[in-house]
Amino acid sequence: MQEWFAKLPETFHVTNVQVATIWTNPPSAREKDEYGLTSPTDILKWVNNLTYEERLALCNENRVQSQTLYGEPVIVLEEEGDWARIVAPFQPSKKDKRGYPGYIPIRQLTPVNKEKWLQAKYIVVITDHAWLEKTGIQLSYLTILPYLGEDDTYVYVQTPTGKQQIVKEKTRTITREKGMQLGSGEDIVAAAMPFIGLDYFWGGMSSFGYDCSGLAYAAHKANGYWIARDAGDQAGDGEVVDLDAVEPGDLLFFAYQEGKGKLHHVGIYKGDGEMIHSPQTGKGIEIIALKGTIYEKELCAARRYWR
Repeated sequence: MQEWFAKLPETFHVTNVQVATIWTNPPSAREKDEYGLTSPTDILKWVNNLTYEERLALCNENRVQSQTLYGEPVIVLEEEGDWARIVAPFQPSKKDKRGYPGYIPIRQLTPVNKEKWLQAKYIVVITDHAWLEKTGIQLSYLTILPYLGEDDTYVYVQTPTGKQQIVKEKTRTITREKGMQLGSGEDIVAAAMPFIGLDYFWGGMSSFGYDCSGLAYAAHKANGYWIARDAGDQAGDGEVVDLDAVEPGDLLFFAYQEGKGKLHHVGIYKGDGEMIHSPQTGKGIEIIALKGTIYEKELCAARRYWR
């Protein structure tokens, strides 16, 4: 984790809403996306108000790229009216070596000084959601914020608007030097399990909705492994694993044309021939047996990031 913070410039921006969506470009955002564009956002209202067709268009019309969580650093490359062209340095991508690129409304970002934001300790939200007390902001799983102290009930954190508090039992405190403890393959599976049934959301990187590679990213982040954001990049790194030697926690990749075409999906191997994955718009995160499915035919590669 420390290496990611070391890459940040002396001044950068952090996300000041529960989840900021990274759009392909400013015209990608539609009037019906209003609740995901404001500050503060209401991600649940946005997600739940979209029809199936409107959700599908986020992917099919190449509108959404990724998302950042509250307090997550971004680097603003330039401002264009009400929008900022950014890269998200904690989300590795072949699209830009500096981080995942795209556009975020400038109102959803706050400039901070590196010296002020970097603390010796941080808190991580370890439940599906946690309230930032007295603000009305519901935080996503794996939100990370600078630690400022604690008492018997609350942990105190630095936020874009100053010192705030979160119920302590919903968080874990980590050090910047060590980050999150490295987990096993079984731990990676366990991190994904609480989200069974959560609706798929294209570009989703939060516990309000994950896409396939977003779920893989989050399950690894929860166990101290910072992997690439997209499935194609995830398949290009990690330890190569033979398909007949996969173990729980390994990532399974799928390609069209019975595994010979373009890679289009990633899941987490659960063991006993099953995987946990976020399948597609209109479906929820699920556990399925591979045998006899289209996934068995399209399985093309496996990678391991856990040690």
